[in-house]
Amino acid sequence: MHMSSLIQRLTNFFTSARKEDEAGYWIFLGCDRCGELLRVRINLFNDLSVDYEGEKNQTYFCRKIVVGKGGCFQRIEVELLFDRDRRLLQKDISGGYFINQGEYQAGNQ
Repeated sequence: MHMSSLIQRLTNFFTSARKEDEAGYWIFLGCDRCGELLRVRINLFNDLSVDYEGEKNQTYFCRKIVVGKGGCFQRIEVELLFDRDRRLLQKDISGGYFINQGEYQAGNQ
């Protein structure tokens, strides 16, 4: 067996069968202080935690603290709640505001 085929087989073994797009959920936001526009990727299979305080239906939550690349160092806190199928149910933010992908792209051209 050639070394390159061994490396390829090991890579295939350890690579997740899940596609990158399936695992990622993007949120777009702006900073209250400086107006910097940011995008944050939530990994739906690694960043979510089970919400044990929720109703009988299982839900997941995610809490992220985001700081932009600019010099203001404003902490933006994002809290997301997902259903058992990892669909967004609720989102809250402090220190910033939510925008959509189009607004993010227009502001970062």
